Amino acid sequence: MRNWIVFIVTMLMSVVAQAGLPIQHWQLANGARVYFIESHDLPMLDVSVDFAAGSAYDSADKSGLASLTHRMLDQGAGNLTDNQIASNLADVGAQLSGSLDADRAGVTLRTLSSREERVAALAMLTQVLNAPTFAANVIAREKARVIAGLQATEADPASLAARAFAQAVFANHPYSYRDTGEIATVSKLTAADLRQFYQTHYNANHAVIALIGDISRAEANAIAQQLTMSLPANNLAANTSIATVTPLATAVARTIPYPAQQSQILLGQPGVARGDPDYFALYVGNYILGGGGFDSRLMAEVRQKRGLAYSVYSYFMPMKQAGAFQVGLQTKADQTDQALAVVRDTLANFIRDGVTDDELTQAKNNIIGGFPLRIDSNKELLAYLAMIGFYQQPLTYLDDFPKRVAEVTSAQIKSAFARHIYADKLVSVVVGNVVVK
Repeated sequence: MRNWIVFIVTMLMSVVAQAGLPIQHWQLANGARVYFIESHDLPMLDVSVDFAAGSAYDSADKSGLASLTHRMLDQGAGNLTDNQIASNLADVGAQLSGSLDADRAGVTLRTLSSREERVAALAMLTQVLNAPTFAANVIAREKARVIAGLQATEADPASLAARAFAQAVFANHPYSYRDTGEIATVSKLTAADLRQFYQTHYNANHAVIALIGDISRAEANAIAQQLTMSLPANNLAANTSIATVTPLATAVARTIPYPAQQSQILLGQPGVARGDPDYFALYVGNYILGGGGFDSRLMAEVRQKRGLAYSVYSYFMPMKQAGAFQVGLQTKADQTDQALAVVRDTLANFIRDGVTDDELTQAKNNIIGGFPLRIDSNKELLAYLAMIGFYQQPLTYLDDFPKRVAEVTSAQIKSAFARHIYADKLVSVVVGNVVVK
């Protein structure tokens, strides 16, 4: 079986090499970090630009500021309106999108690599990044949309559970803030707030530019300089550090009444930070616990043996600081207590007893065998490239991934879970028409 794992790893290395690696990396004079994969297989270029400008940089009284600032970037820039930006991109077949989480805010562009289309698309991205207008009337429109969305979540049990879970796991830490903010805080945000946040957080020296596609190193360098040439001055740059997440001292249980036949259940606690030495042991172990679908312990105990839920999952969300470890499921209201007990017992037994050799072998085979499918397109590679750059992971991360998975032992999994997860200090959130005992 070990030879089989080595064979899979060898084949994966071939796939990764064909995907356009190795990663090239350099830093511009303005401080921006550039990560580039040259790939001429398709006449396409994918670009992302990320900043340390996620929701963790909000304050409690201005929750939603990071998200609204990010949302406004393509809603008018330079002398162009949002409709003109969208029209100009559509004319050359380019796609502009964005992403935001607690740590980072980013903008992504996909365009043809042919010169005419590429130049036009990159001109739009440059405007969006360097010259957002933050027009008051457009801000008012977007605030109304955000508030309408927040109002809708008040009637959504999954959203209620997620919000309560984050607040309980992270308490007063900025990771507890909802990305979109709260109705009361978003209502008070002004154009001046957005401009100040942009000036403070969208700096060249904090920019991470990832590029993959049909261009040369010299062209990639020129594009990176163009995209960051007029970003706010470095001397206004904010401190990009985020406070350490405090471990839970005791278990926390929250029940939110909701008129439904199904209960939404979330359990968890602070988990692991990006780059933690235990990450791969936790990753493989979690595949066995609840990340491997029908192969997982939780699925076997909760669904297959007892029929308490259609699906149950667990995952770690590594962030700049310790992100959440979460278990989630839905069950009938009258089965809520039983489902909670089964999940808690399964987790406690997993931490105490560890994993079997058969479970570990199957997990490694599935993770390593499935990894090529996670990097089989430029779009997927770009996401990894941006993550590697933002969190300053080794440039060999993609090469190392299957090797690190193959090296994980059952003893490492057991000790890693013992260090990071405490079955007697879990947050449990239930949204439903029940009273949890």
